[in-house]
Amino acid sequence: MKVLVTGGTGFIGSHTIVELYAAGMDVVNVDNLSNSEAFINDRVNAITGKHSTFINADITNEDNLRNIFRNHSIDAVIHFAAFKSVNESVEKPLEYYKNNIGATITLLKIMDEFKVTQLVFSSSCTVYGQPDELPVTEDSPIKEAATPYGYTKQVCEQIIMDFAHANAGFYSVILRYFNPVGAHNSGTIGELPRGVPNNLGPYITQTAAGIREVLKIFGNDYDTPDGTCVRDFIHVCDLAKAHVAALQKLIKEKPTQSVLVYNVGTGKGNTVLEVVKAFEKATGISVNYTITGRREGDIEKIWANAAKAEKELHWKAERSLEEAMLHAWLWEKNYRNIL
Repeated sequence: MKVLVTGGTGFIGSHTIVELYAAGMDVVNVDNLSNSEAFINDRVNAITGKHSTFINADITNEDNLRNIFRNHSIDAVIHFAAFKSVNESVEKPLEYYKNNIGATITLLKIMDEFKVTQLVFSSSCTVYGQPDELPVTEDSPIKEAATPYGYTKQVCEQIIMDFAHANAGFYSVILRYFNPVGAHNSGTIGELPRGVPNNLGPYITQTAAGIREVLKIFGNDYDTPDGTCVRDFIHVCDLAKAHVAALQKLIKEKPTQSVLVYNVGTGKGNTVLEVVKAFEKATGISVNYTITGRREGDIEKIWANAAKAEKELHWKAERSLEEAMLHAWLWEKNYRNIL
């Protein structure tokens, strides 16, 4: 089984490739390195003892993608490649619409040309907006998107559904996942943002490492236990396993629906301050933080009901928040060479 992974040197993509090899699959990794580093592919190879095929290419370009499918016998696709910053998308909406939606359209077109009929799509809980009821299920209403990033995920989901409806025999699993944190327990791959981090995990670890002077927490006046936003933080290795489980469902079963949707989370919400405390408990290191104003595009609270994934994909998040924070710190220390 040869799987094309788009965005495979990114945070979630790289950890998923590790799990794909553990499941006995082969990988072609395509990434344009716009928000990742090529050495991550070498680290993945070192972890797995394999040699994945890495191609530096932009998949919004049809010719690039067509050549990849022509030169490799692709059986299925896991599609991660996308810009992913919620607040950056507010500042640069056209870039997000062009890249995220354009890449998905191009990918489906080339998959159709080469008769590749199995796709796992990386979506997000942002499609739910601020839910009326918690936890959210897959049947929770899709709200008006708060940001261009969220809207691109909504549009891509609809594009996949429409494509599947028009093309009998095409099957897709859409994974709506929550907030990935942590790193591989080897400390050799993890989240590696460029510039100032937009995600909480690397902001905490970079502050602890002295790269950032202070962790900015955006708002403490929300209707939550301590006033800070609540999210469902899932260890990236658990999240990676969910992608393999989704692909195996497409391979081993003939789904009753052409598109299946699953929430991928822990089923528990934690505040931003609880995450900081979990890091401090796991590592013994105090984090210097300050409270600033609310950030545009942030919703107040959300966490998952992941019962459907547990029942149908036989998958469940297993790792704790403290474990995720410890592994994130191991990665930060390793990358900064401060072990």
